[in-house]
Amino acid sequence: MAAIARSMICARVSTPVATRQLKQSPAKAFAKVAMAKRATVSARTALNVRSEGFEGMSWYPGAEGPAYLDGSMPGDYGFDPLRIGSNPTLLPYFKEAELMNGRWAMMAVTGIMFTDALGLPKFWEAGAAAGAIGPMGLGGLIAFEVAIFAFLESKRIEGFKKTGGSGFLNDFPFDPMGMDTPVARVKEVKNARLAMVAFLGFCSEAAVTGMGPIEGLKAHIADPSNVNIYTSAVGGEVVCAIVALSVAPVIIETTKSLGDGSEEFRPIPW
Repeated sequence: MAAIARSMICARVSTPVATRQLKQSPAKAFAKVAMAKRATVSARTALNVRSEGFEGMSWYPGAEGPAYLDGSMPGDYGFDPLRIGSNPTLLPYFKEAELMNGRWAMMAVTGIMFTDALGLPKFWEAGAAAGAIGPMGLGGLIAFEVAIFAFLESKRIEGFKKTGGSGFLNDFPFDPMGMDTPVARVKEVKNARLAMVAFLGFCSEAAVTGMGPIEGLKAHIADPSNVNIYTSAVGGEVVCAIVALSVAPVIIETTKSLGDGSEEFRPIPW
């Protein structure tokens, strides 16, 4: 009797499970397995990226950065051909300088595109436009800017020496919206670098073609085959620069492979 009772209990417990398994279609079962495998792969990928350092990336595939660029700084991809960061005392200041110049560049690029889109005076001519300086005159404007920036920069360097981070007046770090995260810091550095390159491109375009970014884009869209960087006055220089940048990683890796590994390879030997 006891054996019969146990069999009946097991049957009652297993029946709903068996019923659910029968009701589950092969497609649903396959989907569940696929999702489980995808989650496992994602977890393994995340672990691999973490183990390879910050973002698991370098400035070109297989590149080995200098020892002092250990991936602890946002946007560190081991790129320092001039080795200007080899001094550990100056490295934090170079990092701050890059960030500040990048922030100025982001504001400048936004302002240039805004004025160019609205048809306002070109950014390289705006200062000479009527009424651009205002009633203070050039001397008054310079004196005002020197006084304001001297105060702000003195507060910034004072806070930087105390905290090692960027800020404004007595607020270090300056984060009124609570957006300071490791991911946001990397994005800021990337956008800052992109803005500095864009500003250099805007200035080069103005010097070569006499056009602003929006005006130049419209001219290129109207006739892309004949209006582009390769058909401009500096087309040959651009091609040479692209070839040099494309060949540089090959030369670096070849030199490293042929060397005995006793000395660190320096693309720029000073």
